[in-house]
Formats: sequence, C-alpha cells, structure tokens
Amino acid sequence: MIHLEIQGSRIPALGFGTFRLTGDTCRRQVLRALETGYRHIDTARVYDNEADVGTALKESGVERTEIFLTSKVWLDDLEPEPLARSVEKSLRQLKTDYLDLCLIHWPSDRFPLDATLEALEAQRSAGRIRHLGVSNFPPAYLRRACDLAPVFTNQVEYHPLLGQEKLLELCRAQGVLLTAYSPLGQGAVLKEPVLDEIGRKHGKTAAQVALRWLVRQDRVAAIPRSSSEENLRANFAIFDFDLDAEDLEQIARLPKNLRRVNPAFAPDWEDDR
Repeated sequence: MIHLEIQGSRIPALGFGTFRLTGDTCRRQVLRALETGYRHIDTARVYDNEADVGTALKESGVERTEIFLTSKVWLDDLEPEPLARSVEKSLRQLKTDYLDLCLIHWPSDRFPLDATLEALEAQRSAGRIRHLGVSNFPPAYLRRACDLAPVFTNQVEYHPLLGQEKLLELCRAQGVLLTAYSPLGQGAVLKEPVLDEIGRKHGKTAAQVALRWLVRQDRVAAIPRSSSEENLRANFAIFDFDLDAEDLEQIARLPKNLRRVNPAFAPDWEDDR
C-alpha cells in the first residue's frame, strides 16, 4: 500500500468509497474492505449510510487509529450552525469521536465560503475533525479555499478518460491532495480497449490498470466503490505491478473529456479565473 504524507498525516493512497451502498450491503462491504486491508474509508451525510459504515467499523475490530475516515457536509448545511449539527450527526452515526477528514461536498454560492471554512476550522479546534477539505471544487473555487484555510484534499471525478491537469497543477502547488472519486468512470474504463490491452500485458484487468495509473501519480489518491466482493479485492491488488513508459504514453493519448458526474447544481468545471 502506498501512503501519502499530507499536513503531517499519513493517508492510504487507495481507499474504499461507499457511494450508493446502503444497509446490510454497505455494512458487509466495508467489513470486507477492512478485512482485505483497506484503511481509508469514505462516506458522506447525503449517502445515508453513515450508520452502516459505523457499525462495520465497530464490528471489524480494527483500531480506530488505523483507519482514515472521511465524511462530507451537504451543500444545504454550509452555514455554521447547520454545519456543526451535520458533523455531530456524522460522529454519532459513525460511532466515533472524530473524523480524520471532513469535506464540503459541493461548492455553493448561496453561502459565504469564508464562513463555511471558519465553521470547519472551529470543528477542528474542538477536536471533532482532524483535517478539512473540499469536493468538486474547480480551480477558481479551490484557489479561494486555499487562501482561507488549510485544505487537505479536493475530491473530484478523475480517471483515465477525464483529465484534471489544471487541478493537479494547483493541488501540487498548494500542497493539496487530489482524491479521485469514480476512478473507473462508473464502468466506462472497463470498456476501453487500450486499458484492457495494457492489463493483459501485466496479467491485470483494465480496472486495475486505471487504479494503478491514479495512485502512482504525485499527490493523488483513489476511492473506488464496489458492491461485489470479487471486485473489492481485485481493486486492492494493484501494488504488485507498475506501468512502464509505453503504457503511460498510451493512456496519455486517450480522450480525456468523459465526465460522468455533472448534476444541475455543479459548478463550471472550466472556471479558472
């Protein structure tokens, strides 16, 4: 497992995402992830699964200090009081005293960013969160956030069919981690012949190639989700091979414009003011 050092904390470069996992499926998959060796677990208030994740964390027997746990505040709760209540609910449902990382789930122009970040800083000062960060912030928003607070990560869609060069450059300049969600393009990368060919060369799948490509990059983590035990374990088996220069060149030539997550309230992804 590759670990990254960010703001004095070690975070596994490969995590387990829980988007769209709920109930016993979620509990079971988080347990399996921890049994497999994952120690970076990602959830959110809006996923409606924090209680299931919390149950799995308790049942796993893994020491809380060994797990890097992330949750997120939804965009309706970005004012100070709703944000504090959101963090409190997350802690209660996750059955923990603290979050390693708490993110603003989506940017919103309805609430002043400085007040939201101040509210997160207050949660950090109180010991309820260890680090604060953002998600789905294009470069202009991320620049503003970094001017206001110590941003740990920007969690965005990123995979071999979607480029994030501007954000990566900014993250590295600011000392910010880029966490890739939907790292398999919600299944699109599995159908990419180039990745399949590279995988056959290494005795791996296209999905494993995509994940290896992500976590070998400087300041990049990935949080694949899977409801299948087989895929969960396969996603973890990516540290026994590497991509060579020819592989990287082939991946670089792939189209980089396939965005799978773009709700109506999403910001302008090209906003680089």
